[in-house]
Amino acid sequence: MQLNYRIHTLQLEHPFGISRETITTQRTFLVQLSQDGHTGYGEATENKYYHITVEGMEERLLQLKEKINAYHLENAASFWEYLKQDLLDMPFLHCAIDMAATDLEGRLKGAPVYRLWGLDIEGPLPISNYTIALDDIDKMKEKLLEKPWPLYKVKLGTKHDIEIVRSLRAITDSPFRVDANAAWTARETIENSKVLKELGVQFIEQPMPADAWEEMEEVYRQSALPLIADEACRTFDDIERCVGRFHGINVKLVKAGGMTPARKMILEARRLGLQTMVGCMTESSVGISGVCQFLPLLDYVDADGAILLKEDIAKGVEVLPKGYRFPDVPGNGVRLMI
Repeated sequence: MQLNYRIHTLQLEHPFGISRETITTQRTFLVQLSQDGHTGYGEATENKYYHITVEGMEERLLQLKEKINAYHLENAASFWEYLKQDLLDMPFLHCAIDMAATDLEGRLKGAPVYRLWGLDIEGPLPISNYTIALDDIDKMKEKLLEKPWPLYKVKLGTKHDIEIVRSLRAITDSPFRVDANAAWTARETIENSKVLKELGVQFIEQPMPADAWEEMEEVYRQSALPLIADEACRTFDDIERCVGRFHGINVKLVKAGGMTPARKMILEARRLGLQTMVGCMTESSVGISGVCQFLPLLDYVDADGAILLKEDIAKGVEVLPKGYRFPDVPGNGVRLMI
């Protein structure tokens, strides 16, 4: 194969706030793998919480360039194993490489990735939410009114969370999901769940810190709403202990280390009776198109990353209010516009 990469700064349409921080731009790392006249694309964004920088990804990738270029791709899963020991501490970079390899495999075989996995997109697919990031309540209301959508995720993690949801509920009948990004206590989660259920909230995502496993047992028993693990479920090894503490898991491709391990996580979660979700990290359509290959396996999806951008850098699977538009392009369906 031939390896190339690019670094880009994505401009967000609006400031994107969660309980930990607010950003206006998102730096992202694109990996390109070429073989036999075809090119696959993968992406991983920078992330302060997980101590990931594009410079760190670039440095490690350059160390692996010769090893990657020496590989002849036939199967992306085998290539993931080929690099596993080199990238145990760099799952975000492994994700970008694996996504590019998965895309390339589909292009080499002339089929979309979901079809290589034996999946069908003709049946009912879960609709993606649109995220209302944390901000002043009036600004959050403006963002919601600006983007009519059948389903919203509302970022929370303040002392005014119930007030926020009440204010948004007053201007839309669309269902809500809420994400506290680990900002609540056990008691707050239990009490908030009762009120939020009455306000048309579907579930609570990661209400408490990722290491609050013992407290989550009590919260699981007393919560009026389903609980979905995000920060608490990074890799395959985290799935089993989510049973009895969460009702489902939100798999992020970058945390998992790519599409290959994410698929294994989803299948294992389904086997254990957990609900499944794949989320995003404000990626461009490169990353979002990778996310959308999993749709037939999911109960929920958060695939709005590219919609939150002021300007996308690629075209791929288009996320629409009531569904998706898959391009007639093999692999993940991505075309760069830069």
